Amino acid sequence: MKHLPPHRRATPLLRPLPLVLGMSAAFCGVSAAQTTAGEPAGSAPTLQEVRVTADHGQADLQGKRSQVTNDSTGLPSALTVITREDIDTLNVGRDISNVFRRVPGVVANSIDQGETGNGFRMRGFATQGTHGADTSVYVDGVPQNMPSSQAGAGHGPAYLEWITPDMIGRIDVIKGPISALYGDQNRAGAVNLTTQTGPIPSSVGLSLESYGGRRASLVLSNTFSEVQSLLIADSYRTDSYRRDGQVARDNIFWKLSTRVGDGLYSLRINHYRADAVAAGYLLLPDLQRGAVDPRSTQSNLPGYSSGERTALVFNRSPAVGEAGWSATAYLESFERVRGATNSSVQHTVGADDRHFFGGRLSRNFVFDDSASLTLGGELRRDEGDATRRIWIAGAPTANYVNNQRLDLLTYGFFAQAQYKPAPDFKLLGGVRRDWFDYDIENRKLPGASTAYKDAVTTPRLGAVWRVTPTLDVFANVAEGFRSPAAEQISGSGSTGPLGAAGGTVSDVSPSKVKSHDIGFTVTPTPNWTASGAVYHTLNEDEIVAQPDGSFRSVGDTTRRGFELETRLRLGASWSVYGSYGRILEARINNPLPTAGARLSVPEHQLKLGAEYRQRFGAGRLTLNADAYLTAQNPYYVGTPQTQLRTMPTYTRYDLKATYDVEKLQFSVFAVFQPRRFAADIAYGTSAGLMISPQPRTQVGASVRYFF
Repeated sequence: MKHLPPHRRATPLLRPLPLVLGMSAAFCGVSAAQTTAGEPAGSAPTLQEVRVTADHGQADLQGKRSQVTNDSTGLPSALTVITREDIDTLNVGRDISNVFRRVPGVVANSIDQGETGNGFRMRGFATQGTHGADTSVYVDGVPQNMPSSQAGAGHGPAYLEWITPDMIGRIDVIKGPISALYGDQNRAGAVNLTTQTGPIPSSVGLSLESYGGRRASLVLSNTFSEVQSLLIADSYRTDSYRRDGQVARDNIFWKLSTRVGDGLYSLRINHYRADAVAAGYLLLPDLQRGAVDPRSTQSNLPGYSSGERTALVFNRSPAVGEAGWSATAYLESFERVRGATNSSVQHTVGADDRHFFGGRLSRNFVFDDSASLTLGGELRRDEGDATRRIWIAGAPTANYVNNQRLDLLTYGFFAQAQYKPAPDFKLLGGVRRDWFDYDIENRKLPGASTAYKDAVTTPRLGAVWRVTPTLDVFANVAEGFRSPAAEQISGSGSTGPLGAAGGTVSDVSPSKVKSHDIGFTVTPTPNWTASGAVYHTLNEDEIVAQPDGSFRSVGDTTRRGFELETRLRLGASWSVYGSYGRILEARINNPLPTAGARLSVPEHQLKLGAEYRQRFGAGRLTLNADAYLTAQNPYYVGTPQTQLRTMPTYTRYDLKATYDVEKLQFSVFAVFQPRRFAADIAYGTSAGLMISPQPRTQVGASVRYFF
């Protein structure tokens, strides 16, 4: 992994493209069958999809929760399913986290700080800068959360830049830790993403965006003998609204799928590589009084980042129905560097050089339509280096924040059962038992090198009652957990050289939460659906830093709130949706004297949208409009940081028009962010709020040819 000097701008990454073209010619196009959520060519899907938007012919969750199904739609929990069609109507642009923008209660961030992770968070968890932590994220059965990351995003971030919109088949967003199938970081809930199902049309696409954005994408799909193959290549380059921002990113994804006997099998390989330069953050008071240019760079010294990861993933699932064996096995190499600006001459450079392997195996037993039982286990081994080092004037120094060699083994077993004692009533119960077996070599403070062993048990219980054919209600109580970070177990102390004396080993346990939910889904008419949920989450043993540099499992945090959503189809062409999320309480119950009690999460969140579809001339016209608002987001300033402030209200409006005619698809879009100096990513400091200024207007256009 190369460490980019701070002054270097991102350079084009064209090396993967000849490989893409060579593979394209060799395999004559491709197509895929999704092993976890799809069917082989020519067979019908076993599960219906639920659309986020109020689209024509949409389905909803009403009635599905009471069915015995291992699909996420059967959980007694608030759930949103993002389909392939939804993704086609979204402005995803440079940040894949934009696919979550319509999901009720989810804050999706356009961070615009290079390759630093993907900002999405929900239910009052994962405050500013944690990039998807506290939500357990899986892609095709492979966990995506990075434990003890040092590349600028803390413990458990989900780095999803290797995914492009063309790769996504379906995303399930599960609120709360109700499902026992998902492990570490499942405190706010879980995200289960499955990659594309084949066969799909082959295509080539080009797009242009404001501030130098340009993307070329290729999808090749076909069937060779009994094997379906899908090859996706994506090359993306963009500058930034800020003068010193730039990203160069290349992604390749290749998946082979086939049916053998009673199983669907797939093998995929994906490769991602990126370089980026980031303009950093600016102080809000300076912006408001005109002391700095909003397009300028923090401390006049750009930050920078780079990343490279390659994964090989095998999947197996039942070919028909849900009963039978499912399996996942994976190998992955992960490298990431981020240099964060600290002053006019200094960067703190975090680096992860890690290697993973692991898998999961489960068996689902189905007893007619009255009960089911899933038993399984998973294992993950994470080996490599996690470091954070001080650089001065573009050169590394001998001083480190931390430097650790990690050998992290986690494994666990899970069980989940469903039972219908009556046709309109279902019970769900689940439990996980997870173990942690770590070896941590602390090269900065060798005296803190240690082995760590611990385990955690997290049960779940829920119920669904279909009160009438148009109304169902659900309730659950569930526990989830977050593993301790390596730096919380093996403390690194103050910044200094390697091999120093001292060091503290902390006795910490995994952080557990207990979550309670009550919710409903009602369908007053076939074209109108409404749903809502009230939740209360208690984090029973938050890990807190102590004055001596150690960490302890002490105190707790509380989060309470509710979410409401409605979707309505108006005639044959129009559909609308709206959601409102309110966080009633998000606080540290016993804060340190030098810290405030309120957590930095927005109290109010409003999302509205409309879609219009109609035949127009020889083709079909689709218009989408979305509005997004977050308000009353608290933060603290001063020394100590106990002076409470509120971030400016942030609003964003997205417009997109798509015209499909014969083998061509044309799209134009615009993004409006009208509130000056309001941003959806910011953090409080002793001097005030640091924000990443955003442009008021962005526009773009794309064309895609299908063949």
